[in-house]
Amino acid sequence: MKVLHVYSGNLYGGVERFLATLARERAVAPEMEPAFALCFEGALAQELREIGVPVELLGPVRASRPWTALAAGAALRRLLDRHHPDVALFHSVWPLALLGGAAPPPRALFLHDAVRPHWTTALARRRRPGLVLCNSDYVAATARVTFAGATIHTSPLAVPPPALPAHFDRAALRRALGVQNPTEVILLIAARLERWKGHRLLLSALSRLTSDTRWRCWIAGGAQRPSERAYLRELASLASAPGLSGRVHFLGHRTDVPQLMAAADLHCQPNESPEPFGIAFVEAMSAGLPVVTTALGGALEVVPPTAGLLVPPDPAALASALTSLIDSPERRAELGASGARHARSTFTPARRLPDLAASLASLCEFRRSSRAGYPPR
Repeated sequence: MKVLHVYSGNLYGGVERFLATLARERAVAPEMEPAFALCFEGALAQELREIGVPVELLGPVRASRPWTALAAGAALRRLLDRHHPDVALFHSVWPLALLGGAAPPPRALFLHDAVRPHWTTALARRRRPGLVLCNSDYVAATARVTFAGATIHTSPLAVPPPALPAHFDRAALRRALGVQNPTEVILLIAARLERWKGHRLLLSALSRLTSDTRWRCWIAGGAQRPSERAYLRELASLASAPGLSGRVHFLGHRTDVPQLMAAADLHCQPNESPEPFGIAFVEAMSAGLPVVTTALGGALEVVPPTAGLLVPPDPAALASALTSLIDSPERRAELGASGARHARSTFTPARRLPDLAASLASLCEFRRSSRAGYPPR
């Protein structure tokens, strides 16, 4: 089954990491033969090429410039005519809305975020995907009205366990990042610099713990857009306050997040809006870190109570949860060990990718067995 994955590819975040996982772990589900069509040259295209899978660039698309969408759609149509994939899988509403008209059925949509009212959502609905895959039940619940004519299926993301270098030195990395006391508790947030990811909420909670000298905070993630650069400046200003200055470290873009997780003591990403899924949560659990986040969205499905603490999006509640783990290395170890078992039994590529393949195969089989294509709405 030849699957063409269609996406924008101009940034790098959770969707891009999932696409790279599909390429890198393709031997786990050999019934799927992946290829990729991206609008933009960037880090994802380069990574996919290094992995060794076909990558086609359709050309940069700007919604404000309709002719760019027409050109990219024509490029996609030529690609489909050459290679005849069994299914075109559009990742997110945007590429389906702008490019989906170029792809004949069967069309599938992978939703990586909740469906929201927008003109692209309305246009994507008109493309009539036969299958809508969702990374969580939370996202699936938002898809059922908009894509009522399609099969809706929850397909949690495949997240490979973190791989550490053979001679990884935890203590050396901690020292290199400013940890003077080996007993300090390192709180890590590794996330895109987007406001809803909860950096401000974390700093607000930590401002209540300034009298506790046992912790230090690492913020990993680089700004990719002007709005993120402005947000980073706001965070740096907040972190310069007395009690936080010198204890909150902005690490920028990192390619060694698995090592950072291995060197940290707990992972805290207190989202202020619902997280659709949370790849970082799975990676943190796989690394044996307890997870502290807010009880919103996909986090309620991904992080069980045996693996972390889920709290309201409130600074006082978050500060209390952090204190409870700073106080108890035994509790951190218990949650971390349970989380590692959960992540490695639930989200590994070997567990998740065959399920994805089965869903796509059912769509292709339905298409072959039905002259009409898709059921009427």
